Amino acid sequence: MARFFIDRPVFAWVISLLIILAGLLSIRGLPVAQYPDIAPPVINVSATYPGASARIVEESVTAIIEREMNGAPRLMYTSATSSPGSANINLTFRQGTDPDLAAVEVQNRLKMVEARLPEVVRRNGIFIEKSADNIQLVVSITSDDNRLTEIELGELASANILQALRRVEGVGKVQSFSPEYAMRIWPDPAKMTSLDLTASDLASAIRSHNARVVIGYIGDKAVPEYAPISANVAADKAPVTPEDFKNITLRTKADGGAILLRDVARVEYGGSDYSFFSRVNGKNAAGMAVKMAPGSNAVATVERIRNTMDELSRYFPAGVSYQIPYDTSAFVEVSIQKVVNTLAEAVILVFLVMFLFMQSIRVTLIPTLVVPIALLGTFAVMYGLGFSINVLTMFGMVLAIGIVVDDAIVVVENAERIIVEEGLSPYEATVKAMQQISGAIIGITVVLTSVFLPMAFFSGAVGNIYRQFSLSLATSIAFSAFLALSLTPALCATLLKPVNKEHHEKKRGFFGWFNRTFISLTNRYQHRVGQILKRPVHWLVVYGIIIAAVALLFARLPTAFLPEEDQGDFMIMVMLPQGATMHETMNTLGEVSQYLQENEPVKYVYEVGGFSFYGTGASSGMIFATLQDWEERKHADQHVRSIVERVNMHFYGRPNLTVFALNTPPLPELGSSSGFDLRLQDRGNVGYKTLAAARDRLLAEGGQHPVLTNLMFAGLAEAPVVNLDIDRRKAQALGVTMDEINATLAVMFGSDYIGDFMHGNQVRRVIVQADGKNRIELDDIRKLRVRNAAGKLVPLSSFVSLEWGMGLPQLTRYNGFPSFTINGNAATGKSSGEAMLEIERIVAKLPNGIGFDWSGQSLEERLSGDQAPFLFGLSVLIRNSSRRISPG
Repeated sequence: MARFFIDRPVFAWVISLLIILAGLLSIRGLPVAQYPDIAPPVINVSATYPGASARIVEESVTAIIEREMNGAPRLMYTSATSSPGSANINLTFRQGTDPDLAAVEVQNRLKMVEARLPEVVRRNGIFIEKSADNIQLVVSITSDDNRLTEIELGELASANILQALRRVEGVGKVQSFSPEYAMRIWPDPAKMTSLDLTASDLASAIRSHNARVVIGYIGDKAVPEYAPISANVAADKAPVTPEDFKNITLRTKADGGAILLRDVARVEYGGSDYSFFSRVNGKNAAGMAVKMAPGSNAVATVERIRNTMDELSRYFPAGVSYQIPYDTSAFVEVSIQKVVNTLAEAVILVFLVMFLFMQSIRVTLIPTLVVPIALLGTFAVMYGLGFSINVLTMFGMVLAIGIVVDDAIVVVENAERIIVEEGLSPYEATVKAMQQISGAIIGITVVLTSVFLPMAFFSGAVGNIYRQFSLSLATSIAFSAFLALSLTPALCATLLKPVNKEHHEKKRGFFGWFNRTFISLTNRYQHRVGQILKRPVHWLVVYGIIIAAVALLFARLPTAFLPEEDQGDFMIMVMLPQGATMHETMNTLGEVSQYLQENEPVKYVYEVGGFSFYGTGASSGMIFATLQDWEERKHADQHVRSIVERVNMHFYGRPNLTVFALNTPPLPELGSSSGFDLRLQDRGNVGYKTLAAARDRLLAEGGQHPVLTNLMFAGLAEAPVVNLDIDRRKAQALGVTMDEINATLAVMFGSDYIGDFMHGNQVRRVIVQADGKNRIELDDIRKLRVRNAAGKLVPLSSFVSLEWGMGLPQLTRYNGFPSFTINGNAATGKSSGEAMLEIERIVAKLPNGIGFDWSGQSLEERLSGDQAPFLFGLSVLIRNSSRRISPG
């Protein structure tokens, strides 16, 4: 093979140029990411049930949908959350599943049970979206002078930004944290009672008046020939302004007078939802969280989002601007750039070292040309295999540089040696050199690739991570061998010149000194090796001691899935006691935000009230903090780990307040927090109280163990709840139907979606709900009146009793079982495997019927710990062999 290319150097160059061209074209099409695409596809199903408690949502929506989804092809596990008024189900499929086909399967299964869901849930819509489970970035808009309210900014975002972001290639889901406009109708129960009206009367009248009247045409479709004209018949227009809705007639009196909506209700442009509130650096903001579509290029998608926002911002009102206060792709770009710099530095260093030893530009140029060609060929193969440019593939290439250049150096040195020692021409010397070393080059390649290829066969996320690293490295080595048998000998025969035997020895200056020094060091080394060979037993003992020390250090070295890094941002969970109002939550978020802006090197602080990774509700909130550029944070106390510790210490011990800062996890796709996630499950139908007691016992025992730290329940505790008991027999005796009771309570306290109206060129909702001042006390419920069969108004207090209690604001299920999520970390200097092993020991002592599953990153972290012995020893494998790893 080598002789073929030696005789045909042009052909060798042609093949190399084709490799270069394929590599350059592939680089343009390769996605860029921090790590390979390891997250399995996730299909999200969400629904809203206004006014329903978490228990009702779970029983009438979540459990029905989740049960039907089990059995979907390649479904790995399900995770469901039921909150007051909303249900959210995440369906995680096995790696490699086509997300489009998975979404179709979910849609088909949903259709089978849609008829069993409450009518109001179907009317509000059930959404199915393909997206990763983590928030990639947050886009916000603010007004410079803070003159626009959050609702006004939310309407601007909904009308001009939201749909445009959803159309961006690579975006899977955009979750808005700010409401758009809605026609808000706030009835006054006292005025309604005085005018003999009920909530049902109000809702029916508005719905009837808002209905569209569709007529048809005159003079069109099968009319006589003498018809003079064809025209559409348009009915009176639907109400579109608050004034139009105020004039809706609720009842006409006998004297010709009318009761209008304005007589019993306040009508205004309000927000479609009041569950979330947002601020950026203390200013009112409309926020939108963007989640990536499965397999999308994060860096390219974020760039497209920025370009889209730049284009849209040209049409913003004066004083309105956009920000991206949270962006996880910034760290990806920096990481890749650092690795690229390292790659360039490695090439330069290799060139300098080769020139130092070979002391000839011609000789040095040959191996130097081979390096970029081999790397470009690797890029072409990566593109064909669906890989990405990420930290691990680039690290593989950095590591490959030293290996890639070896084959070329072996060829060049052997050819030059033959030229010097035998006085042959470069052509003859190259032919003879390749006859001697072709087999060695092939052998070297086989040995090296066999070292790295086994890593490509790991399973799960660990396999996805190391597969791209090992294959990119093995591919580079294979290209190196091919070039060493083709281009390198062709270049040697063409570029090398005859050299006399005293070429190196007669050198003067720096190279002469280096040659003499190197020869002297070589002689000393040979002498020392000779002395070692005279005492083999002595040095074998030394070698054994070194091996024992390595094994001891390996056993004691902490292990983890991936190291935590300063990614330039972090998150803060803020939780107040259950029952706290949104106003109190936003005040607390403002206090935390002010502390960050005054004491820490933050660039953006994005606050969102009502939302957190630990649950949604008025008493919870979250902050996404973006730090200043790494170049501006060079001191150790400005590292994200130090900042997180200071934030936690500053707010530690505050009564009735939990502020928990945590670093962004290294792999957000597998979990929203670093460390491990444990799903404690009720597998034996033991009930909520037993499961909650097991959770508290786990937290208590785990908190006392030195291996564990930051062990906490990642959810919402019990909250005050008003238990409403309806005496159905008494209601029936009074002639009141359950439909009338349900409609009244749903409209006045849960809100009722009446229909739609046109606000400019946007479709917005019409929502009826009792005014806020009439939804404060228990007496506000008792004062409500319903109409009985005789047409009389009957107060709810006649057959309804109310009392305070405690209930769950959020219910979670994992693989169909009620569950609690527990977060934790390994203590400093301890491995994650030890921490998770200790958790398993504690869970094993819990009552029968209590099970558990590791979820997301935690399962992969545990599996990666079990694969480490496969590579380095059997000690950990023996230790873990008796422990159970739950599927999921």
